[in-house]
Amino acid sequence: MALPDPREDPYTVSQASRIYFLPNLMTAGNLFCGFMSVIECIQARLSETALTGLYNGSTPADHYRYAVYLILGAAAFDALDGRLARYGGRESLFGAEFDSLADVVSFGIAPALMMFFFILSPTHGITWFRNIGWFVGFIYLLCAAMRLARFNVITNPLLHRAAKDSNKDFVGLPVPAAAATVAATVLFLLQLAEADKSLHRFALLLPFLMLMIALLMMSTVRYPSGKQLNMQTKTRLTTFVAILVVGALVVFYREIGFLVLCLGYVLFGFIRHLRRRGHTSRTQPPIGTSV
Repeated sequence: MALPDPREDPYTVSQASRIYFLPNLMTAGNLFCGFMSVIECIQARLSETALTGLYNGSTPADHYRYAVYLILGAAAFDALDGRLARYGGRESLFGAEFDSLADVVSFGIAPALMMFFFILSPTHGITWFRNIGWFVGFIYLLCAAMRLARFNVITNPLLHRAAKDSNKDFVGLPVPAAAATVAATVLFLLQLAEADKSLHRFALLLPFLMLMIALLMMSTVRYPSGKQLNMQTKTRLTTFVAILVVGALVVFYREIGFLVLCLGYVLFGFIRHLRRRGHTSRTQPPIGTSV
């Protein structure tokens, strides 16, 4: 039996130190956006506690919006790095680990911190949340980190598991989608607060939404993946028109459209999972019945 070539072993120092420029540049952009989103959340909190109500000339709502947009930017970079790696045939274990570390910051720490500071905002006045808010944020962060670790194990090519699984869906809610849902909810709540100050009480729904998202990240519910989309992908005319309509709604009605899009994705996987389980239970014969 021939020994493996050490030059091809991805766990050697030389192979682990090899960095493919474009995919990892996108991952660095993801990490930068996540870091800046954390900074914006901190600045939003500082502006809320400042005597003038302003910090560096921006209101707290402005900083929270910047934090939301930076999370969305991180999601765009996260989609690009994987696609560039697959198109160029430059997927590596280093890139996968680097991507997961960046995702913990952009889609774990940043949304958790944004939720905690946003609920504690003087505008919402939910002071009792200070005692349990850190725990809600930590549960979300913990589930996001474990979801990323499980994804790395499942997709590790050395384990030969990915080749056996013909289903290209994500197992559990993807971490970028979870963070985008939290960001879209905050953006929508900011819009509500500007339209009617009495609607700030709806911010109480955000912690419960984050707990639900955290459970879905660690679940076995399958969510559709866009990894197989390319220039040769075909679709029906009705599907194409529906995508254009949804895109137009998101562009013209950003706050509500983006929230509906994210919640639709979250609920789609969950409802499909329930329907498949119901179909499986109906097709299986009762115990003790011969077939």
